[in-house]
Amino acid sequence: MTADWRMPAEWEPHERTWMAWPATGYTLGEDEADKAEARTAWAAVANAIVRFEPVTMVADPADSSIAREYLDSAIDIVEAPLDDAWMRDIGPTFVVDRDGGLAGVDWIFNGWGAASWATWEKDARIGAAVCDFAGTPTVSSPMINEGGGIHVNGTGTVMATRTVQLGDGRNSGWTQEQVEAEFARTLGTDRVIWFDRGLHRDYDDFGTRGHVDIVACFSDPTTVLVHDQRNPEHPDFAVTAEVREILAGYPDLTVIDVPAPDVLRDDEGWVDYSYINHLIVNGGIILCAFDDAGDERAAEILRAAYPGREIVLVDARPLFARGGGIHCITQQQPRSGRA
Repeated sequence: MTADWRMPAEWEPHERTWMAWPATGYTLGEDEADKAEARTAWAAVANAIVRFEPVTMVADPADSSIAREYLDSAIDIVEAPLDDAWMRDIGPTFVVDRDGGLAGVDWIFNGWGAASWATWEKDARIGAAVCDFAGTPTVSSPMINEGGGIHVNGTGTVMATRTVQLGDGRNSGWTQEQVEAEFARTLGTDRVIWFDRGLHRDYDDFGTRGHVDIVACFSDPTTVLVHDQRNPEHPDFAVTAEVREILAGYPDLTVIDVPAPDVLRDDEGWVDYSYINHLIVNGGIILCAFDDAGDERAAEILRAAYPGREIVLVDARPLFARGGGIHCITQQQPRSGRA
């Protein structure tokens, strides 16, 4: 490790999970049916998580009473102005110091690389706001980044994608070495596994342009779960091959393929449905479901990858239709090592 901070692995004990309630824009939708679908989807994830650990939902002041109608009474609601509801990306990345003290890395958020449809004036303040709610200091970063663009093993390795941290609209003026140095400073990493691109659908209008958290994730310090698109007709078949080739260069890591759902397309084109976009919680896994034969296949693989954890399937199709999944709308706060 090369810094005073370390981002704990997701399987380390949590204090709670943070989420944000759909407020405006394309995520919430325009008609009442779309709004109800979005709210029901976000609530289903929150209500599943709270069985395992505390959940705090950040809601826009105009929507907190609506959120209360959908959410389990055990879920805390706090108020802050919101543009959108993707807490993984707009919230802080929690880290710990050498003594176990907690802080939150406050990346620069600019609407996924200043996407033409996005607004982010309010969301850009959520990282610091969540740190205030949590009572933790912030570690300010000059780098444009989102939590969905990184995945760590907690012992020095981070996975990332060149079209995110080094892509247009984010840090295109930075060198790869500068990004790696900022990861080292903020996350405590000393090795970056770079993928060249993410899944095909993620480059559509409402995509993130390559977030790693639907491509690959660590399930323990030396095991990587990989989105395995097995149908050669799908553009992600080539992405899977590239990811496997890159990971083959790291002989200390074991790769486990997690087959993609059988469904290949929806009304908008090739799907990016991925079981990699799950959330690890205390004693459980909240896993994306797609009403697909692959759901139980993935659940069995994850039961083996995360022994002793209960697998809970939650329909993620309304989330993916809006550009993300379960991991994208959640952010874990690790348990502090300080009394």
